[in-house]
Amino acid sequence: MKEFLHQKGITFTDRDVTQDDAAFEDVMRMGFAATPVTLIDGEAVVGFNKAKLEQLLAA
Repeated sequence: MKEFLHQKGITFTDRDVTQDDAAFEDVMRMGFAATPVTLIDGEAVVGFNKAKLEQLLAA
């Protein structure tokens, strides 16, 4: 995920749920039990879904 975003020139905030309790709580509060969770303009993408990511980044 990070490499994909770097290649696209997208700035992002990396939050490690294994090291950051607040990040873990945020992901759980959103109802997700898997990572990565990427938020783009308020829309969550779980896992690495390249087609969905490119769609949201193009909007």
